[in-house]
Order: sequence, then C-alpha cells, then structure tokens
Amino acid sequence: MNITIETIIDKCKHDLTTEEIENIYKAYDYALKHPKDRKRLNGDDYIQHSLNVANILSDLNTDCASICAALLHETINHGGSTKDEIASLFGDDIALLVDSISKMNKLELNDDGMAASLNLRKVLVGLAQDVRVLFIKIADRIHNLRTGDVLEKEALKRKVDETMNVLIPIAHRLGINAWKSEMEDWCLKYSKPQVYKDIEEKLAVSRSELEANLADMQEEISEMLIEQNISFHIKSRVKSVYSIYNKLNNGKKWNQIYDILALRVIVDKVSDCYLAIGLIHAKFRPIPGRFKDYIAMPKENMYQSLHTGVFGYDGNRYEIQIRTHEMDEIAEKGIASHWSYKEKGAKKTHNVMEQKLELFRSLIEASDNLTLEDFNNQVQNDFLNDCIYVFTPKGDVVELPVGSTPLDFAYRIHSGVGDTTIGAIVNDTIVPLDYHLQNNDIIQIKTNANSVPKKEWLNFVKTSHAKNKIKSYFSKQDKEAIIEKGKILLHNELRKQKLAFDEVLSSEHVKEICKELHFNDINDIYFAIGSLRYTSAYIILIVTSDKKSASDALVEKMMRSTPNIQNLSKNDVLVSGNADILAVFANCCRPVYGDEIVGFITKGKGVKVHRKDCENIVHQDMRMIDVVWNPLANHFYETDIIIETNSSKNCLLELVRKATLKNINVYNIKTKVVDYMMNYWMTVKVKSKEELDDFMNSLYQLKVVKKVKRK
Repeated sequence: MNITIETIIDKCKHDLTTEEIENIYKAYDYALKHPKDRKRLNGDDYIQHSLNVANILSDLNTDCASICAALLHETINHGGSTKDEIASLFGDDIALLVDSISKMNKLELNDDGMAASLNLRKVLVGLAQDVRVLFIKIADRIHNLRTGDVLEKEALKRKVDETMNVLIPIAHRLGINAWKSEMEDWCLKYSKPQVYKDIEEKLAVSRSELEANLADMQEEISEMLIEQNISFHIKSRVKSVYSIYNKLNNGKKWNQIYDILALRVIVDKVSDCYLAIGLIHAKFRPIPGRFKDYIAMPKENMYQSLHTGVFGYDGNRYEIQIRTHEMDEIAEKGIASHWSYKEKGAKKTHNVMEQKLELFRSLIEASDNLTLEDFNNQVQNDFLNDCIYVFTPKGDVVELPVGSTPLDFAYRIHSGVGDTTIGAIVNDTIVPLDYHLQNNDIIQIKTNANSVPKKEWLNFVKTSHAKNKIKSYFSKQDKEAIIEKGKILLHNELRKQKLAFDEVLSSEHVKEICKELHFNDINDIYFAIGSLRYTSAYIILIVTSDKKSASDALVEKMMRSTPNIQNLSKNDVLVSGNADILAVFANCCRPVYGDEIVGFITKGKGVKVHRKDCENIVHQDMRMIDVVWNPLANHFYETDIIIETNSSKNCLLELVRKATLKNINVYNIKTKVVDYMMNYWMTVKVKSKEELDDFMNSLYQLKVVKKVKRK
C-alpha cells in the first residue's frame, strides 16, 4: 500500500499531543532525506517501507517514540545517519530504539539448524532492552513479507526461516495474535506454495457459500441480542489458511475442523458475555467439549474470552467467541494493548510488557556461565516446549513449562516463597516437591520462615528462573562464609602479632584501609582476606605505626620470600616463587595460562599480572617483579580477541558456531564498523594459550575473516 504520513497521523491523533504529532512529522522529514533517492528491490522509495512499518505499528495504538523510531529505523543502516545525530534531534529514547533495531537488522540466520535459531533469538532479546524494539522489528518483518515476492529464492527462504523460528515464537509469547497469524500465512505461502494454493482453492470453492452462511448466522445472533437490549458488535471470518494447514498436518480431516467458520461477539460488559452465551446455547445446539470459560479463568497473558462451538441450522459448525472490547484488544494485541489502556491506568497489566521479557532476560543473564548447548536446552525447556496452566488457591493463573514442579510454581510466585518452601498440596493432596504439575492443577505452597533452599532442589526444578534463584541463595551464603573466614584469619594474625583489635581496626583505620584498597566497608576487608586476595599481614601493614607504604612492604616480603613447594596449588600465578601472595590479572591485556607474563606492583592493589608484550608496561622498569605460572593451575581465563573481516555483512552467528565447534565459551561480543567492514571484539574463556591459538587459527577458515589478533 502507498501510505502517507497523514494516514498514520489520522490513526494516532486521538492518542497524541500536538507536540508529539509535530515530532512525528519531523521524523518523517528526516527519514525522507536518509536515504534520499534510494529504491528498494520492488521499486518503492525507502520512505514507503518506513511509512508502512509505522502504519502497521500504529494498529497497536503505540506511543510517539515508537512511531518516530519506525519512521527512522532505516536511517542508520541505509541512510548514513548515526545514533548520536538522531539523539541530538529526537532525544535519547528514540535514538536507543533506532540504534537497537538497526543492530537487529544486521543479524540474520545463516543455516537451518535450531542452534542458529536459538542464538539469533538470544541476540534479539538481548538487544531488546525495551520491548518496543521487538514490536518495530516484527512490524518491519511483516512489511518485508508482504513485498517478499521480489526477493531471490535463497534470501526469501532465510526470511521465512527467521520468521518461523524466531519472530513468530516471540510474537506468540508477547500475545500479538493478529501479527502472528499474518506472518504464519505469509510463511506458508512462500515455503509451501502448492499446499497454500490447494487450501485456498478448497476454501474458494465454497467461500461464497460459507460467507453467506456466516451472514445468516450473524443475523440470527444479532436479532437475539437486540431483543435483549445488549449493545454489541459482531466480527465474522473464515479460518486462516495456516490454521487450517496446521490442523490438517496434525491428522485432522477437513470435516473435522470445527472452527473454519467463526464469529466474534464483542459486548460492553462481562455480564453481557454470559447472557449472550446463554442465549446462543438456548437457540443452537452446543458441540460437546467445545465450551471454554477464559473469563473466569484467564490465561496468564491476560487473554479472556468465552469460547463455544455450535451446530447452525444449515448443518455447519461454528466457533463463537464472546468478549468485551477491552478483552478483544488484549486478545489481538497481547501486552501491546497496555498502550491502548494506559490513559485508564490499567493496573491489571502490572507492567506485563516487562514481565514477559523478564523470563527471556533471566536466561540471558544466566547464559554467561552456561555452554551454548546448556543455554539452548534452557531456551527449549522454558519457551519452546508446551506450557501448562495452573492455579493459585485464589484462582490466579500461572503459566509454566511442561514438567514443572511445585518449586517452579513457588519461585514464580515470589523468590521468598520459593526459598522457604517446605511442602506442597496439589488438588487437596500432599505431593512431593519434585511432583510434575498437570494442566489445571490448583497448588498451595506450605512455607516456614526458618526454612532455607536445599542444593538437591537443583536436580529437579525445571525453569531457569527457579534454578537461578536457588543458585543466587547459595552464592550469598558462600560469600557470608568467606567473610567469616576472613574475620577469623585477621583476628588470628592480630593475636599472633600481639596487636589490639580495637586499635588496629578502629573506625579511622578501617576508613584508611578502605580508601587504600577501594573497598566499601569492613566486610569487604574480611572478604578479601577470606578469598585470599590479600593476606591478613598485608592488611595490618597498611595501618601499623611505622606507616610504611603497603606496596613497599609487599616488595620487601617478596624479596625475602623463597619458593614454598607445599603450597604450589594455592594460586594460578607464583610471585617470586611464593604461593602466599595472591596476584590478579590485568584487564588491559588479560593473560591466559601459557602466555609470557610479568608482575607489576601497584599502589594499594597488590601485584597485577600482565602479558610481557602489554603496551601498558613495556616502558616500566620500577616495581616489576618476576611471576611464573603455577604448573598445577587448572582454571578458565577470560581474554579478548579482535576479529577483522572483509565483509560488511554481519557474520556473528558464523563466529559463534565456530566457537561452539571448538568448545570455546563466548562471554561477550561487540561489533564495530571500520571502513564499511564489520569487526568483532570477542571475549572468550579458555584454559590455555594453546587452546586460544587453536581457536584463533580456526577462524581463518571462514572466508570473511581477514585478521585475528589478541587485544
């Protein structure tokens, strides 16, 4: 469609201020010039694509910033603009949205494997710190699908695969059913054109008859509702091609698809919903087992409606949905309907936008310590598998993955409930905590304020949310144990040196130690000692009467020290052959086991270990000390590599896949465009320089890789 800016303004003007409308016009004028005179593959100006995306987005009654970002979303990748320039003209909020969608649009699926789909989904959600970015991305994809017939076969296949494996599941999770349904139809049309055509032709043969039947049924229901003075609106439809295909593909026969003909009755009040369903059932015979009450028992994504199936006078089966106007908004737009009702202060949404993404984000946060395989498994468990709907004793609905336990339920309610759980009652029956919940279970959690989590819970909880909360509890407990250990070590050292505790650790001295070592309080001091970052003697030296510099004292100790073979296993690096002095790795060069290293004595931070070729210490002569690797060291080390390519195309997934094949844990990836080519800054975890070198050499097998080097 040829959309104008006035089309969009007319749809949105009732929800926008005069200033916001002016900002949308300003964004349109800017987008018109960035890129100027460039055409898309179908011959349209780029501005037509941006207008269509904004128009699709405006169906959600979205806010001004989203409309502006939709108009501007091509200006960075194809218009030569920058995030800073957009921020200066339109503000940081809009600039962040445009920058995020620009980064998303550089990513694409490179193969058919599920791992690639999951990785792309991870990146998308990681980028979408603001849920509006995902709405713009999906609207962008819908218009690309509408004009997809101009794409080459392979490019179109990639778009379809991305849409089916990544965007449709995200749209489903966000509850935007109208968009989900349209994307499904387009994907079927492009991926299975003959199947799509066959179903369409089969519908076309009887479409006029079906539509006539729908009109008759609509008239019958309208007359009943008018007689009862019920205010209403009726929508009718023939089921979508993809929905029919899905049912046929699952073994249904054509005559077993009950909801090809569907009517939706929209009324003003909840009481009218039940009155209408009673009138319909009184006049038309219900189909057994087809009645569902999602008003009394709404789905967790706030979906509410009455569903029924009836036999019409013509012998056809009809699906009928009855709901209020607000319920219809939520059913079609999911959490995006929050915008529609923001002026009414709809507390019931409880910031559902953010809650829906919270489960994704909890996985993203946990993924730092997971292998790619474990991360994919968690995504599969939490989001791709079938879900069950269970209830609190008050009737609130909770959505969980199949296989979830009462503990998963407890942690979804609140981490405090999960931590203090001692038992569970399901449907009035006591069950073990590893019991697998079923659809429609009613769960009551028994708690005890003195109870704490058990480590064995990690063996059977299903959701990553519950696992992360349990692990977080034990991490906190471990920290408290380390603090207590440090406190004991410091007190023992004070007794050994016959020093008074109150004098050495007076409030003034504690402040002095914290200032010297950049700590916050005395617990940080205890933690540093308990974790062997600093020795008790070193801490005491900072405040002893001779006021000798702590770093000078450390130098003296190292000069006097001799290798302690018994303690070789204590630290990864030995300082002057001594295992009692803990050294830390410098962030500037991040050495790994096997690198040539040197120690640098810093003021207040002990010994920093650098690679010998680190540019920060090559001209330093003072305070250098010999350090060597402990031959018994067996840990993972973080380090950075820079990957230069000869391509402007994003090859992020190829790099991640190569890392997976080499069993390299990727901790972080940043991209940067240099001379129109994509460069990558990758943080990895490896056990040795040998392992790192092998991975770096393997990257040259990718045609796009020009150079790989350490930071």
